[in-house]
Parts: sequence; structure tokens; C-alpha cells
Amino acid sequence: MDIADIINKAHREVGKSAPSVLIRREYPAAVDDVWEACTEPERLRRWFLPVSGELRLGGRYQLEGNAGGEILHCAPPKLLHLTWGMGDGPASEVRLTLTAIDADTTELELEHQRVGDPEFWAKYGPGSVGTGWDLILYGLAADLAGSDLSDRESWTRTQEYAEFVRASTRAWASAHEAAGASTEQARSAAGETLRFFAPHAS
Repeated sequence: MDIADIINKAHREVGKSAPSVLIRREYPAAVDDVWEACTEPERLRRWFLPVSGELRLGGRYQLEGNAGGEILHCAPPKLLHLTWGMGDGPASEVRLTLTAIDADTTELELEHQRVGDPEFWAKYGPGSVGTGWDLILYGLAADLAGSDLSDRESWTRTQEYAEFVRASTRAWASAHEAAGASTEQARSAAGETLRFFAPHAS
């Protein structure tokens, strides 16, 4: 897939009053297909991670080796709202909204609210969360396009992966500045995020 196309076609916002990130982009797929890819365990396993738990309103979920939480609101095929916690720190919240633009096009909006502690946010900035979601949504785009993502670990060692992370951190630096950060602060945070996600690229 075209890295520049994936990065540039997404709209990104950074919260001004509290740490949060928002990504909005369109997919050439029906809304029911996108909803299934984001909520059905077998589909999630293909492009993201295995998920377990009580996958219903009020139930708790766990992504293998990653976040877990409670399903706060679920309105198929439009809205999924859940808590998102890792380790002993306070949980944040993720809200996924899908809108059918037409029969074969879906707008996806993902907002991750109250993310990270202040020191972490000050060092890594919004890319610490935003770049992670860019990588996840890359997987969703690949799945919707019928691509095989079974060897994702090998991909993280490629030059293509490094270029994707570099482009993502730059995009989040721009969104960071738009939210009020100085150019120096945004670039420093983007550099730290690049070194975290792709140390071989920095």
C-alpha cells in the first residue's frame, strides 16, 4: 500500500485541554464490513490481536499482550466506546465511530481520550499514542483490501515500516503544533516517538 496515501488521507487532531488524539479517515468498504473487522474476534485476530472476554455491553475484554477494559457503549454498526487500560495505571477511553458515506465507503473516526501520564506525554507527545493507532489502522486497511498480515513481525524490521513510522510521527508533530505546542517541542517529541517505534530508522 502507498504509505504517503495512507498517512496524508487521515485527519489528525490533538487535544488542547487534555491529552487525547483523534484520527479520521475513509475506507473503500461498506460500513458493515468495517464494523465486522473491528469487532469480530476472528477478524481482529487477522489484522490486530487475539481478543478474549465477555464481548458484550458491560462486559470486559482483553487484547492478547496489550490493553483490556470494559465495553461502555456498543451500537452496531456505528459506535463502540470502551475503556483502555494497561498495567496498574489509570484507564483511558477509546471511542470508535463509523459513518456510511455511501454503500461502499465508510468514514472511521477514532478518539483516544486521557492518554498517558503528564511526564510521558511531555516526552513523547501525541505520536506515542497516535503512531500506534496509525500502525493499527494500517492493518485494518490491509485486511479490508484482502492483504495477508500473518507476518507482521517481519514487517517491523523493513525499510517500509521505518518510513511509515517516520511519516506518522511527522504528521502527529504537525497536529501537535496545531494544538499549541512549539515547533521545538513537537519535533523533539516526534523524534522520541520515532526512536521508540523504529529505533533502526532514527
